[in-house]
Amino acid sequence: MVQKQLHPGAKWLFFFRGIFSSIIFVFFLSIFLSSLFVSLINNNQTNSNEITLLLTIVLIGFAVIIIWAFIYSRLAYKFWKYEFTDEQLRIERGIIWKRYSNLPYQRIQNVDINRGIIARMCGFSSVHIQTAGYSMPSRRGYGMSSEGYIPAVSVEEAERIREFVIKKTTKRNGSGL
Repeated sequence: MVQKQLHPGAKWLFFFRGIFSSIIFVFFLSIFLSSLFVSLINNNQTNSNEITLLLTIVLIGFAVIIIWAFIYSRLAYKFWKYEFTDEQLRIERGIIWKRYSNLPYQRIQNVDINRGIIARMCGFSSVHIQTAGYSMPSRRGYGMSSEGYIPAVSVEEAERIREFVIKKTTKRNGSGL
């Protein structure tokens, strides 16, 4: 079978992940800059050049974060691929450090389809395929909580994936639904 690409709306999902992952950096940067700004005001030594410099630094910081999130989203989308073979689901992801997952159908126990707010706005679904013996803590809001996580496929493709995997797993058990 052929490797499949994610839904184009995944770029927005990855973009917001990049922004949210930068919140800690932005938080500490804003504390530093606000303390610098307060000390300048308290010393009554502020002039328009210092305030302009401070605001320029803040704006450049936000611009760098947005550019970083944009680049991250495009690369994450480009390098996330999945493939259903006769024996297993293969997932390939990662920009710098590649991660390859192979999920044999005999280990699959459940298939869930989720649609968060970004997914509903962009028209895609996320597929979570749970396997026997795998547990991973969920990162709130946007993280992976299953071994077979496909973050963005069309709504129709998500249903096709669920039906395909359920057929593969029921054939292995010898039972039908």
